[in-house]
Amino acid sequence: MQAGILYAATAYALWGVFPIYFKALQSVAPIEVLLHRIVWSLLFLAALLAWRRQWSWLGQVVRQPKTLASFAASALLLSTNWYIYIWSVNHGRVIDASLGYFINPLVNVLLGFFILHERLRPVQWSAIALAGVGVAWLTWHAGNFPWIGLTLALTFGSYGLLRKIAVLGPLEGLSLETMLLFPFACAYLLVLATENHSALLQGDFSIQALLVAAGPITAVPLLLFAAGARRISLSLLGLLQYIGPTLQLLIGVWLYHEPFGPARFIGFGLIWAALLIYSVESAWRSWAGRLGRS
Repeated sequence: MQAGILYAATAYALWGVFPIYFKALQSVAPIEVLLHRIVWSLLFLAALLAWRRQWSWLGQVVRQPKTLASFAASALLLSTNWYIYIWSVNHGRVIDASLGYFINPLVNVLLGFFILHERLRPVQWSAIALAGVGVAWLTWHAGNFPWIGLTLALTFGSYGLLRKIAVLGPLEGLSLETMLLFPFACAYLLVLATENHSALLQGDFSIQALLVAAGPITAVPLLLFAAGARRISLSLLGLLQYIGPTLQLLIGVWLYHEPFGPARFIGFGLIWAALLIYSVESAWRSWAGRLGRS
């Protein structure tokens, strides 16, 4: 239990400080950062699979078109999520990006209702309605739709839904997703190299090192998260997940001095209140369920 909390909390903390890493790559186009993230992640994961001699699943998957199609869809969602996040950080929108991961749990609940036909409890509906008011307030105050946060929440929520019903584990699934994206990433990087636009070939050593480090930086938190998720309850995991967006918000405000005035605080406050209601109700039901079984 303690190890599971440590693994999960570390994963969320690493995700929380991602803006610092991507900000250091601000001189590189977001699409190129994404491509390197795909390429080096696959190389890192392939080395890990080779070390563990964990290749038997691959021969089975290539003979299952439906499985390949499902992971192609999840790969597209994941890469879209990665690109929007990288773009938002590099364009001074860290707070907007953190919003997406704050509302992601409530998006998951809605996807479960519409896609998996799960029943929602009245308190869950109240939390979703309150978060909707917060989003509406932010839209009205800013004069534009908070598309960054909502797109990040929808893509990551949909990705999580596909992975929930997937037949492969975290390591194998992420490896297959990056394998499917790898040819396109390599082809685009080759075009950039031939046109003398490659940051890896033309950048200084620090940029080159940061791009190569994208592999472990991407894979390690995911593996820690998977290890933690197997050891602790879903309700505890749900509470720990707020570490990530909270750190991102604090980094955006204190380190990068993004505006966070009273009006914006009200919108976020409504969403935080919705998350508090949702989390407390979920934790209470989990506790009551364990008490009833005992």
